[in-house]
Amino acid sequence: MAGSKEIRTKIKSVENTRKITKAMEMVAASKMRKAQDRMRASRPYAEKIRNVAAHLSLAHSEYKHPFLVKRDEVKNIGIIVVSSDKGLCGGLNTNVLRMTVNQMKNWEAQGKKLSISAIGNKGYGFMNRIGANVRSHIIGLGDVPHLEKLIGTIKVMLDAYTAGEIDQLHICYTRFINTMKQEPVMEQLLPLTAERLGTHPTEEKSEALSASAVVKSAVQIGAAKGHWDYIYEPEAQPVIDELMVRYIESLVYNAVSENMASEQSSRMVAMKAASDNAKNVIAELKLVYNKARQAAITKEISEIVGGAAAVA
Repeated sequence: MAGSKEIRTKIKSVENTRKITKAMEMVAASKMRKAQDRMRASRPYAEKIRNVAAHLSLAHSEYKHPFLVKRDEVKNIGIIVVSSDKGLCGGLNTNVLRMTVNQMKNWEAQGKKLSISAIGNKGYGFMNRIGANVRSHIIGLGDVPHLEKLIGTIKVMLDAYTAGEIDQLHICYTRFINTMKQEPVMEQLLPLTAERLGTHPTEEKSEALSASAVVKSAVQIGAAKGHWDYIYEPEAQPVIDELMVRYIESLVYNAVSENMASEQSSRMVAMKAASDNAKNVIAELKLVYNKARQAAITKEISEIVGGAAAVA
């Protein structure tokens, strides 16, 4: 019965693992709902400031913000990589990092220099391992993104862009589409263009963005294509400077929120798959255990019958 005892130990071990994965699945499902609520709560502000920024980009103002001016030659590129702090979330981090590395190789082949800002422990560790130029990073964000924690990391890249140290700024993150599907995306943050500002809402494939919001945004952007401008108090420069920075911060915050919702969703799916696999393994082990037990009983009966026949 040594084999049967070993199988019983394996069954007990897999059952304990299944309890852990089931608990993690339920926790991830709860956190995913909260992350989705945060995503929806941040959208009205993001849409409003996007519309304002679109109007500013098309306005005939005497002051043109550096974020709206396209550089003649792009030699240096900055990338903000958004990843998770923890693992056990399927291929979430692998997919976004693979996409980032492929794009980095393309740019390096063109002779461009790259600077990285890492948000999340997994992305930061990976970029260090491949020897990338990491200008700034932040880890340990937790389950709730706080803008005051992100500002320092974002400001390093914005200051580098303003100083001319980088000519373009991109952000890589995982966009939340639904519970079963998340996709890695790379978007250009700087320089801001009218096309980028105007088409962003319609390109959004998230289910949470309603058709009415897209139509409304398109109408507003269309209205902005005429001779349309704001009245600035006290003057244009400080107002536009503040608004442009706020707009970039809102984009990064929204990307981090979507990445967190994707992380919890991916973790929930991964843990459910692990729980289902554990259930199948337990069923197979129990079948093997029952066969071994029946074989042992049959052998014991055969020995008893054989002994009785020998005595007779």
